[in-house]
Amino acid sequence: QVQLVESGGGLVQAGGSLRLSCAASGRTFSIYSMAWFRQAPGKEREFAAGFVRSAGNTYYADSVKGRFTISRDNANDTVYLQMNNLKPEDTAVYYCAAKLTGSALYDYWGQGTQVTVSS
Repeated sequence: QVQLVESGGGLVQAGGSLRLSCAASGRTFSIYSMAWFRQAPGKEREFAAGFVRSAGNTYYADSVKGRFTISRDNANDTVYLQMNNLKPEDTAVYYCAAKLTGSALYDYWGQGTQVTVSS
């Protein structure tokens, strides 16, 4: 089992920045990749950013590329999402997710943290 706990959401004005954190615990050695997803009101959950743990490759949705940065602190099993130049359309609940080695889908999800960007 892997547990994921997000923090760092809040209310910010357009153009501002926030940093989200995701603390992983449990069988973290079995994690192959991690990612941040987001779900805006009335919309489906969408991928925002992710990385493959062993290779270090990072991936971003076009909508956040150049503004968001995903990073990790291996010593503390924590993943971050630095969000700069935020826009009202970034308003959503942000979820951290982990995929285990051999899995096709993300196996574990955090509870989500709300990000609200005012215009």
